[in-house]
Amino acid sequence: MNDQNKSRQRQEETPKNALGGASAANSSSGLRKLFAKRYVSPAIFMAAAAIIVTLMWIYQGSDPAEETTAPVGSEVTQEDEANDVQGGVANEGGGDEAVEVIADASKMTWPVGNLSELQVETKFYDMNASEADKEAALIQVDNEISPHTGIDFVDPNGETFDVLAALEGKVSHVEQHPTNGYIIEISHGDGLVTVYQSLTNVQVEEGDEVGQGTVIAQAGRSDLERDLGIHLHFETRLNGETVNPSNYIAE
Repeated sequence: MNDQNKSRQRQEETPKNALGGASAANSSSGLRKLFAKRYVSPAIFMAAAAIIVTLMWIYQGSDPAEETTAPVGSEVTQEDEANDVQGGVANEGGGDEAVEVIADASKMTWPVGNLSELQVETKFYDMNASEADKEAALIQVDNEISPHTGIDFVDPNGETFDVLAALEGKVSHVEQHPTNGYIIEISHGDGLVTVYQSLTNVQVEEGDEVGQGTVIAQAGRSDLERDLGIHLHFETRLNGETVNPSNYIAE
């Protein structure tokens, strides 16, 4: 009985296996036929490529800043370069000399109000002066003898006095020097600068434009020439070199 049941079971299963095998064979044969057609592989390749391109476009489109950064940066850079060129040209023609008053040096006056009430204590050391004047224009600094680079004015009574701008110009430097006292420098253009040392009660600041005769300070003291007491040390410089102030002042 059992043998009959097993036999019947095998008979029932056999068609199913045969049918399944036939179906698998038919499917495999159908796929081979499908891929055997010439248009199928290119179509699949094109579809895959389209999907990849679409994904890349979506990815890039999600970050708009990445697309606009380069051109915007390029435009700004070009504009900045143009501004730099213009700024460079402007600076070449607009240095300190351009903003300073170009004064007529021949109109320079002594930097004191009442010259007749004062006396010149030490003159400028001029190589063209007489031997006596050159000797009188030597000063002792520590243990060294040096030529005097300016003119010293003092009041016979030891009083202070107003210090005036010898020529119109722009205040280019103000400093409290450890040995020369307060210093004021005024630029007049064309490389001409007047220097005022041993000052007190300074009344101007760097950048101020002053007219000729403007009170800029008062005579004071300095450690360098302390033996003079209250005095004014006055210099003129041309392109950084000290020159005789008397050469610029009409007597």
